[in-house]
Amino acid sequence: AQVVPKIAIAPLFVVWLGFGIAPKILIAVLIAFFPVVISMVTGLKAVDPEMLQLSATMGAKPWQTFLKIRFPASLPHLFSGLKVAVTLAVTGAVVGEFVGANEGLGYVILQANGNLDTPMLFAGLLVMSLIGVVLFVVVEIAEKLLLPWHASRRETSATTTY
Repeated sequence: AQVVPKIAIAPLFVVWLGFGIAPKILIAVLIAFFPVVISMVTGLKAVDPEMLQLSATMGAKPWQTFLKIRFPASLPHLFSGLKVAVTLAVTGAVVGEFVGANEGLGYVILQANGNLDTPMLFAGLLVMSLIGVVLFVVVEIAEKLLLPWHASRRETSATTTY
């Protein structure tokens, strides 16, 4: 359970690491880390048991089973986690700038809010959203290039008959 939200720790990072880029990176990494790990572990556990039995029957060593079966089977899960993580990382970086920065997108949004500058506030939010979308698309393209074999990448033909 998440008793203390990770974002609530942001001021502590600023106190420890100062107002530089380090606390922003740490907050972004902390927020993005867990979706990736959880997705990867789920993928590693979701391997078809028959594939594992076949691997054992063929005398594969554990590292061979990992490299040839478990890791490739977990990649779609990894990319799902990465898609969630990149958008959360943008949020984490902006929150880090809210807490302690004198420049950056979070600082601009916070200043616009304090000055009641609605157009600037919306511009900052739009830029933040665009960064998240661009990063999501980059991960999507990487997934498409690296996993052309995955079922979600196959095109279904409307003319298929049985």
